[in-house]
Amino acid sequence: MARDYYEVLGVPRKANADEIRKAYRKLAREFHPDRNPGDKQAEARFKEAQEAYDVLSDETKRGQYDRFGHVGPQGFGGGGGGGGGGPRSHSFQWGGGEDVDPNDILRQFFGGGGGGGFGGAGVEELFRGARAGRGSRGARRPEPEEVETEVSIPFLTAARGGTVSVQVNDNRLDVKIPAGVGDGKVLRLQGQAPGGGDLRLKLRIEPHPYFTRDDKDVTLRVPLSLAEAILGGAVDVPTLDGSWATVKVPPGTSTGKKLRLRGKGIDGGDQYIEFQVTVPEVNDDKGKELVRELARLYPQQPRDNLGWGK
Repeated sequence: MARDYYEVLGVPRKANADEIRKAYRKLAREFHPDRNPGDKQAEARFKEAQEAYDVLSDETKRGQYDRFGHVGPQGFGGGGGGGGGGPRSHSFQWGGGEDVDPNDILRQFFGGGGGGGFGGAGVEELFRGARAGRGSRGARRPEPEEVETEVSIPFLTAARGGTVSVQVNDNRLDVKIPAGVGDGKVLRLQGQAPGGGDLRLKLRIEPHPYFTRDDKDVTLRVPLSLAEAILGGAVDVPTLDGSWATVKVPPGTSTGKKLRLRGKGIDGGDQYIEFQVTVPEVNDDKGKELVRELARLYPQQPRDNLGWGK
């Protein structure tokens, strides 16, 4: 005897369509023949899950299954009514678009005026289910399995665009990455998953040694010597597109000050230069005296306006 379809998928009879679909996909992944070559038991479980999903994912088929079980409405004969003798079988066809009177169906089932084992409401439901299924061309195939996997891509490939090689099971795919994709972006490759389903690639962007990113803008931290920060000057810096740019350092530049290179970011964004002043270690007496002299000539109170309340 065939197992209960709800038991096959491991879902309650009140499960909604999403719960049924998730349960089927889990079983399909576990027992798929590609993952269990030569395993007859796994193949049987896979087919059993397909059969159960084919019925429970279809509203009409599920309604008939809930009402009649595996036998289906077509398996009931007309021997339960007023007529004698053994079970009788009947066959009938829906017309090519004409209206069908449910009473005609009753007469075909029971050979008479509507007695037998079905009430009027049950036959009406049977009539509606059969009309809803008219014109089908056999059982619907299960939906192809959809697979999602994460793939790491270099920072510059995500920013500029390019092609990366992805290994999926035994297949290696060359995937085109559009310029400017963000971390967590999902690319869908139709028909590239095992079994013909769609392959979803969730992108994880690798960090860069010196660029950081904020949407379409990038930031480059540029160290400055104490003399460069005090006196100003010019420094050469790399840009996102691989070229170099010369930027002017204003005299008196402090750590955290930023300059902007318009259009040098991602897809029309900007590149920001953030300066960081590096302080030398002064260990000799002469150097310390020069620093003290500098402090006397240019006194600073950098914490006076912070509002700390002391």
